[in-house]
Amino acid sequence: MKIVVIQGPNLNMLGIREQQIYGPMKLEQIHAQMKESAQQSKVEIEFFQSNLEGEIVDRIQECYGDAQGIIINAAAYTHTSIAIRDAIAAVNLPTIEVHISNIHRREEFRKTNVIAPVCSSSIVGFGPFGYHLAMVGMTQILNEISAAQEMQKQASEDKQ
Repeated sequence: MKIVVIQGPNLNMLGIREQQIYGPMKLEQIHAQMKESAQQSKVEIEFFQSNLEGEIVDRIQECYGDAQGIIINAAAYTHTSIAIRDAIAAVNLPTIEVHISNIHRREEFRKTNVIAPVCSSSIVGFGPFGYHLAMVGMTQILNEISAAQEMQKQASEDKQ
């Protein structure tokens, strides 16, 4: 199983930018913790960060046929990007969105979320720990899909 973690604009500045909102942890530290979790679950994990909407869309599309799940923090694009929303819908993979802060308790414009309707679930407001929760959730989703596929395969073989 392979999970791709996609990070949007300004997340490369974690640990520097607005620590009162996002905390002192750097993106590299978050990824290191996620990598440990993936290794324990025997899941392949890949990381991607871009400040450019089109690059994020391209990476989502590249997941089709290559990955089984996506964890995404679209950051500011959460509130504006129909292109990212459409890319997530197009690849039809389990997708969990993560937001470090609770976007529902912030500025009014952050309360609009155009990608949530095409995601499997959303994790908001848990700080960097939200990424760990996303890993646990994605691993569970993928294990359930795998078990269901195995049951279908077994049922099909039993009919023959």
